[in-house]
Amino acid sequence: MKHLATMKSVLLITAILAMVFIPASSLVQAADFASQLAEQFLKKIPVTEIDTNMTMEQAAKIQEQFVALISKELGETVGYKAGLTNPKVQTIFGVDQPVRGTLLKKMMVQNGAVLPANFGTVPMSEGDLLVRVKDDGINQAKTPEEILKHLDAVIPFIELPDMVCGKGVKFNGPVLVAINVGSRYGVVGDPIPLEATPEWMARLKDFTLQIFDEKGALVSEGKGAALLGDPLSAALWIKNSVNAEGKELKKGYLLSLGSITKMIPAKPGLTLKAKYTGLDPKGPVEVTVSFK
Repeated sequence: MKHLATMKSVLLITAILAMVFIPASSLVQAADFASQLAEQFLKKIPVTEIDTNMTMEQAAKIQEQFVALISKELGETVGYKAGLTNPKVQTIFGVDQPVRGTLLKKMMVQNGAVLPANFGTVPMSEGDLLVRVKDDGINQAKTPEEILKHLDAVIPFIELPDMVCGKGVKFNGPVLVAINVGSRYGVVGDPIPLEATPEWMARLKDFTLQIFDEKGALVSEGKGAALLGDPLSAALWIKNSVNAEGKELKKGYLLSLGSITKMIPAKPGLTLKAKYTGLDPKGPVEVTVSFK
């Protein structure tokens, strides 16, 4: 019996040591990979080696360290973005909910911007939507209706993500989280003031977004309801995701709510015009970007 008790003690100690030391090793590996990822991201070198078996928790740690490193060049946090807000796309990536990335100050560029077509390693574009946080009370919101009370503007937005990974890398949810959900740049239109009314709740779901190229051809289109059925639901999801990590949204933060249109590769000579109809009560609004 004494021998059995001794064996149990050894096994218990071994288990405790495993719990203590394995996470530390994982943290070191995460830091090493985040450092490599940041270097390749800033130099626009394709990432060809990435652990596609990592967990979401491991990916989140990598993202946090990656963002801290690139923020030295791209500036402070100005908000967050939601990715995979379409249930069908979630299935493709093997997840059952959206994923979140961080937006940095120098990622935001002005309407009408002209950028190099190779602004990223794997440069893409897509029609998106921003909302702006009015006050810290948003952190206590529990419903889409309550979220709306704490927003002061909706903003047309062409996101310019960078998928960063080279050919042969299998994308899944954790990989997307690790690379900060592809955040690289975004073209920001003029803010449209909004109010907490039923009319605005309907307007945010029902507006139409059309993307045209430099020849005036329609490239892609979608509606606000593409964002989790309601853009305010996407904003609520971001808020809950941030709060779950012990953080809070701040006044002035921008929330990118996800893809409304398909992704369009950036190419030299391409100009994209995003036209939002039914969003601004005053009439259609546009935001454009060109690639050289």
